[in-house]
Amino acid sequence: MKTRTIITIIFSALIVACSPYKNLTNMKSMKDMDYGFKVNHVELSNEINIAYVDEGTGNETIILIHGLGSYIPAWKKNITELSKKYRCIAIDLPGYGKSSKNPHSGLMTFYAGVVNEFIDKLGLENVTLAGHSMGGQISMVAAIHYPEKVKNLILVDPAGFENFHPGQRLWFKDVMSPNLVRLTSVESIEVNLASNFYNMPKDAMFMIEDRIAMRTADDFENYCYAVSQSVGGMVDEPVLNKLKYIKQPTLIFFGENDNLIPNRYLNPGKTEPIAKFGASKIQNSKLIMVPKCGHFMMFEKPETFNFEVANFLK
Repeated sequence: MKTRTIITIIFSALIVACSPYKNLTNMKSMKDMDYGFKVNHVELSNEINIAYVDEGTGNETIILIHGLGSYIPAWKKNITELSKKYRCIAIDLPGYGKSSKNPHSGLMTFYAGVVNEFIDKLGLENVTLAGHSMGGQISMVAAIHYPEKVKNLILVDPAGFENFHPGQRLWFKDVMSPNLVRLTSVESIEVNLASNFYNMPKDAMFMIEDRIAMRTADDFENYCYAVSQSVGGMVDEPVLNKLKYIKQPTLIFFGENDNLIPNRYLNPGKTEPIAKFGASKIQNSKLIMVPKCGHFMMFEKPETFNFEVANFLK
């Protein structure tokens, strides 16, 4: 192990020892995380095991798909409320959370295929796909490739509306290496997660705590690989020029103060022009810009999200 790597690990350990996170229990496996809901598992092909939460009943089924580096609990404020009217199923993508972590391509078509097989395995029909960030791009790809399975789309600060030229794509893939993810310091974890919000709620602290604690998990390195591969998958399979093929009714949310879209380093600027441009390419869509809200719109403004989704599904 290189000297710089050892110093980074020791320095991070010292920071944790003197921080509010010093009492965190070391995580042996990412399966140890507490989701607050009953977690089910289903076996798909290619030794893929998908963890999912299945709450509520109703004529409409919503499948909730998390974003890059995230997991099922990102939807906890929405599952609790929407499951009163609908069947809400939230999944951990392969490589994330409590799902299996065998190495895979990270391509959007790979994830869309997993969603398609998951729908078949559970015997679902005419589902609504709700995707956040990368999950939004996956949902769009699934709607295009498997239109007979997808009745509606709900996109929350979706990736895929922003255009990157070849050089920018290469930069993204080079920067987001598994090692970068693995060696992220405690301060960077805090900053990275806080930047997802306009004003980070106190009840979102569990995201920081889980991200710090999972570094000791035996499946953490495979998670890091999945995150890195997913970044490559997003930029290698852009969806912007294919939005015209989406025929499903689509509800789109963007926080007006999204710090991640557009990319602050590569395409600095306001979120609204990107949101409006992408929405204009989806013929049967409604865009809702949410004031004083960041990238984690469904968690930061759950009342708005839950209310508008209920109206949309009527």
